[in-house]
Amino acid sequence: MKVLVVGANGQIGKHLVSFIQDSDNLEAKAMIRKQEQASFFEDLGAETAVVDLEKDIETIAKAAEGVDAVVFTAGSGPHTGPDKTILIDLDGAVKTMKAAKAAGVKRFIMVSSFDTTREAIQAAPSSFAPYVAAKHYADEWLKSMDLDYTIIHPGRLTNEEGTGQIEAAYEVNRAEIPREDVAHVIVASLENETTIGKEFQVVSGTKRIKEAIPSV
Repeated sequence: MKVLVVGANGQIGKHLVSFIQDSDNLEAKAMIRKQEQASFFEDLGAETAVVDLEKDIETIAKAAEGVDAVVFTAGSGPHTGPDKTILIDLDGAVKTMKAAKAAGVKRFIMVSSFDTTREAIQAAPSSFAPYVAAKHYADEWLKSMDLDYTIIHPGRLTNEEGTGQIEAAYEVNRAEIPREDVAHVIVASLENETTIGKEFQVVSGTKRIKEAIPSV
């Protein structure tokens, strides 16, 4: 399975491309924003596509040609304003979904936020609410598309070394999870068709990833 990783140069994305390239059954195509980011992925043997998510759907669709799945793990980041949140986390996500459809790609995995319910939007601090709203509507849009989707809602992300052990279900108690483990969860989701049409929260726990993901 060839996988287009959107947001490959992010912290989760770099782990993900590395793990995909180490897999026997998966192959990564890293979608990045700048050519100078390419060497990291080329050293892993991964194909790259230089695409700005603020460009048109056709440009993203060209990057998705010939792949079997798309993983959206891009984000505007914590140091940008609500304008970039809308353009990347919402509009960029929806354009990527439409691009996948245009390229004939059915499998789509979304890395979302831990809680994207309406209640979470209302409860969020004013500085964080635009991000939660953007992720909420991106998730809802994905569920309305004719795509084989999986939506992953990770807990608070850390850069600690992964443990390989998680708790995953439709709803779990809020907690932390290393970015490295989130990347492993994405790989396991790609490898398990039982995750199609599912969304789940995931945090660090006591169950091995390969055992937890097939039963979410």
